[in-house]
Amino acid sequence: MPLEAGLLEILACPACHSPLEEQDTELICTGQDCGLAYPIRDGIPVLLVDEARRPA
Repeated sequence: MPLEAGLLEILACPACHSPLEEQDTELICTGQDCGLAYPIRDGIPVLLVDEARRPA
């Protein structure tokens, strides 16, 4: 389920404060040095650094 456009505009990466981009079931940080991927569970973004997937 895609997130509302207005919500995505105000969300930012908790680690580096860069904008987030929605990809499938994750929100990907657009920061060059960060790149964390935050899960979306039941339509709710889980913006916890401990729950984020590190970039490959």
